[in-house]
Amino acid sequence: MARMSPEVNAGSMADIAFLLLIFFLVTTTMDVDSGIIRMLPPPIDPNAPAPPPIRERNVFVVLIDYQDRLLVEGQQGNINSLREQAKEFFLNPNNDPNLSEKEMTDIENLGEVEVSKGVISLQNDRGTSYEMYIAVQNELAAAVNELRNELSREKFGKSFDDLTDEDLVNAIREAVKMSISEAEPKDIGGRR
Repeated sequence: MARMSPEVNAGSMADIAFLLLIFFLVTTTMDVDSGIIRMLPPPIDPNAPAPPPIRERNVFVVLIDYQDRLLVEGQQGNINSLREQAKEFFLNPNNDPNLSEKEMTDIENLGEVEVSKGVISLQNDRGTSYEMYIAVQNELAAAVNELRNELSREKFGKSFDDLTDEDLVNAIREAVKMSISEAEPKDIGGRR
């Protein structure tokens, strides 16, 4: 008589494999890409006239070297004071000849307001850490956002983030521009 080979019940093995798969999917964390939300300017028309040169006093120079040291306007800087320095540069409350120029501009929905001609020039070394680069970007963007919020509260009684009328949003953006120029990374400082 032929002997029957015993069968192994694989149904419970499949259930266990499925449960393990679900367990690892639920408990595993996935890295989320982080970045900077920034709208890039449109491409430059090759037939457009060259923009006028920017006066030196209207450029706020921020350098980050390969050791993540900050140099603001030629002086050793600190990430904790960068936001206030950028705001002071744009506002120039005492008409300091070393800070940005301002001009009176008539903006629809705002009327006559002083608009800064300032531009922030951000330059970093090829060896700058991503964390430091993002921290500096955040501080500079926060400075502009705080200036927009202050102007919005002054003119409309609510912060820039709470504005729903697109015309008012555009008016504030025209009065306080996000003028950050980034140069291609290069070797800054003396590596040995």
